[in-house]
Amino acid sequence: MATAVGKALQGRGTTIGLNLTDSTDYKTGITCWYQSTKSFYAASVIKVTILGALLRKAQEQNRRLTATETHDAWLMITQSDNNAATALWNGVGNKRMQHFLDLAGMTQTRLDYAWGLTKITAHDELTLLKLLTGPNSVLNQASRVYARSLMAHVTSSQRWGVPAGAPASVIVHLKNGWLPYPGSDWEINSIGTFTNTHRAYLIVMLTYGNPSMAYGITTIEGAAQVIHGLLNPGKAAAVPTSQPNPSWGIPDEPIPQEVSRR
Repeated sequence: MATAVGKALQGRGTTIGLNLTDSTDYKTGITCWYQSTKSFYAASVIKVTILGALLRKAQEQNRRLTATETHDAWLMITQSDNNAATALWNGVGNKRMQHFLDLAGMTQTRLDYAWGLTKITAHDELTLLKLLTGPNSVLNQASRVYARSLMAHVTSSQRWGVPAGAPASVIVHLKNGWLPYPGSDWEINSIGTFTNTHRAYLIVMLTYGNPSMAYGITTIEGAAQVIHGLLNPGKAAAVPTSQPNPSWGIPDEPIPQEVSRR
């Protein structure tokens, strides 16, 4: 696995953090990682963490999400709506965001005053995806099913990245993030779970130093195709590589100008 993925990434002028696992109980199965503890700006993949913290808050308060929270959660995940994300981020609050990270064991994640500038690692993002796919003490079954349902309905123009090469036998749950630095470099991140009735595998790819959004997407999708092919031998790819979209190149959220280039 590592050799094949390395070949797919060879020559790409991008810094990459990768983590994946294939298992039903997270005790057996294939794992592969590269620079999994390296920090990256989250961009909009932080929205899955915001969702997780919101669901945990509701659990601790023994209540369902309000109509407004449900509306904002849908927009935040399926359309990557920033106003909805900010409303939920403010509603959950920094204290409860950190509480969720602590419960989840996401010790490498560093919250920022601007949610998109939160620092994340591939290790912690895989930890988050595990909470969404298997039984645990942080998110109950209803919360897990709800979160995956939102991630399964991401709008078509944003369904690029780690799904490329996935077979028809799995359901794709996805969230992406795309953010340019002041200048020209892009942070392109893609996280996803791929599930059916007897299996779940998870892929996290975080990148920066991409000269364009399209370049970062191509880098991730080249590796994703290899990963899906090796994890699903003999099965045809049902998800093709992405075609350029007019929205590509438009930042997912504004970045403060004081943020310096790495």
